[in-house]
Amino acid sequence: MNASPRTLGFSWPMLVGLAALAAPRVALHDLGVISEGSFVNGLLVFLPPLAWIAAVLWKRPPHPFLTVLLIGAIYGVFLAIGHQLLWDSAFGDDAPGLGGNLADLDPGAQGAILRGASVLSSLTTGTLVGVITGAAAALLCRLVPAPGRAT
Repeated sequence: MNASPRTLGFSWPMLVGLAALAAPRVALHDLGVISEGSFVNGLLVFLPPLAWIAAVLWKRPPHPFLTVLLIGAIYGVFLAIGHQLLWDSAFGDDAPGLGGNLADLDPGAQGAILRGASVLSSLTTGTLVGVITGAAAALLCRLVPAPGRAT
């Protein structure tokens, strides 16, 4: 990537750290510690993107949308890695399989296809979270005066 910390407003370690705020939910969900719809799950879903927005509002990078988009994309990488590492824990002996004519494929081939689809889905999800959160952050940067600046 060619984007500099000056363009993004944060160092690369800070961008990775912000994305990592969303990673615990992946592990806790895949391990069955939290379930969909629970209060704790809701906190782990919404607090990290809110933290990204708060960080952008505080730091005021030159390109808030791009900054948060990148944080979301990094989160997508964490999501993909987490799901792959915890695949067996999440599914146990009940791993998903393909249906229709593809059900006749070797189980190893089915697993590879499904894991590949999971990676693509995770990267897409993280990026879309970045797009939505980045749009909100960019809008708020226009609407909310920067700290210490006159309106």
